[in-house]
Amino acid sequence: MTTTKTTDVCTIAQMSEQGVYPSDEQRHSFAKRLLTWFELHGRHGLPWQYHHQPSADIYAVWVSEIMLQQTQVVTVLKFFEPFLARFATVQELAVADWQEVASFWAGLGYYARARNLHAGAQQVADFIDTHGRFPETVNEWQAVKGVGRSTAGAIVAMGVKKFGVICDGNVKRVLARHRAVFGDVTKSATDKRLWEIATALTPKEYSGHYAQAMMDLGATICTRTQPKCHLCPVTDDCIAYVLGVQSQLPVKKKAPPKPHWHSIALSLTHCGLTLWLHRQNGGGIWDGLWSLPIFMLPLDDNQKLDNNTLSDAIFKAWQSDEKVHDLLHSQLIEILPIPTQTSTAYLRHTLTHVHWHLYGMSICLNNSQFNQINQTLTALGIDYLWKDAPYNLPLPAAMHKLLTLSNSSA
Repeated sequence: MTTTKTTDVCTIAQMSEQGVYPSDEQRHSFAKRLLTWFELHGRHGLPWQYHHQPSADIYAVWVSEIMLQQTQVVTVLKFFEPFLARFATVQELAVADWQEVASFWAGLGYYARARNLHAGAQQVADFIDTHGRFPETVNEWQAVKGVGRSTAGAIVAMGVKKFGVICDGNVKRVLARHRAVFGDVTKSATDKRLWEIATALTPKEYSGHYAQAMMDLGATICTRTQPKCHLCPVTDDCIAYVLGVQSQLPVKKKAPPKPHWHSIALSLTHCGLTLWLHRQNGGGIWDGLWSLPIFMLPLDDNQKLDNNTLSDAIFKAWQSDEKVHDLLHSQLIEILPIPTQTSTAYLRHTLTHVHWHLYGMSICLNNSQFNQINQTLTALGIDYLWKDAPYNLPLPAAMHKLLTLSNSSA
């Protein structure tokens, strides 16, 4: 246990929100203790890991880092190898049709990542044509679309196997606790301080091992809630542990409550076929994927609507003169009758910025409505399909869940 007195540490922490910078001795011992722990207790069998090999597949490391952004390892494992089996090289990804790329990403979420990865692959393929190699420095990787500072550091450290520093959310949590950084991590001054500490603690050699070890420490030991301090290799000089304030760090400004969206997802059927629309919204929700037509209801309520309330909301939306619909939906509303049957399925789907309440409903179309919808979609230049089964289309996870719920209640 550290010999620093708790009162002295309290005084230091109160003097500055920027925490206690590691001493030369701590800088040396921190990495040593962490790497020793990692060899014994870290994760070593993940398909994108190359820390025990002399060289690495830079492309595979890059893909894994993008997939792992805001996504758990257990989820990424389902997508990583099929993706690499189809797009085995950056050149194959660069020339691939976006629709096919989207089909291999469908269900992984945060679809803007896939758009950026696809565009980035074209950049990297051009870079290789020009320079005869992959990007190798943090600056070169940060020029690639969708690659930020920490991701660039991870690729350089674990893929290129040169010195690279990571400071993602997990690492910031570890460092904020260990060095008693009480500043708000959403503020630029605190972020700068954490990067300084991260750079100071990262060893010049084996920074790839160290990067993976820091990720593992944050993901499995120094967790957001109920950290396992008794298993941590760097507890002895962790100031938050000494003070008993692990739960108070890192400090992060409380986000405003997420809004609630209520929508109906209409299954429009004709002769056994269902209408599917190709979403193209410039990198927005489900961009590049296919979904049922979705009609937003002008509500912000955190409760599931009952059938009466839902019917009332739909009626008001259909009759409203307010601009609550885009051009497509305003034109479809002119064609379609007001849905009157009860919802066949309900799904609350939480995204980064919103709680989305989706109600699945069905309308059987007559020949006139079917023809009018086709004419409208064609005139608006919207890609659409009539299919008896959508499972070979790249669908967002919410659509898969809604279909499953609808089928189970049918």
